[in-house]
Amino acid sequence: MNTDRPRRMRDPRDAAEAAFKAATTKPPAPLPQRTPTPSVPNAKELVSLRIDRDVLEHFQGEGPGWQERMNAALRNAAGK
Repeated sequence: MNTDRPRRMRDPRDAAEAAFKAATTKPPAPLPQRTPTPSVPNAKELVSLRIDRDVLEHFQGEGPGWQERMNAALRNAAGK
């Protein structure tokens, strides 16, 4: 069996309908380009992050403000 050629349709009506559909179907509209958001100083970015349970419990164990403390620790580790 030759796999280089597409299969022939058995019914001429099916072939005609497929050709008509291919000729009359509009291509999908291109997705709009996403413009980068302007950089805002000290803006927070919402992210999803996987952290070991014991590390999370350490920061949460100190009470409210654990996200800010974790951010400060990460900032310190990044040398900023």
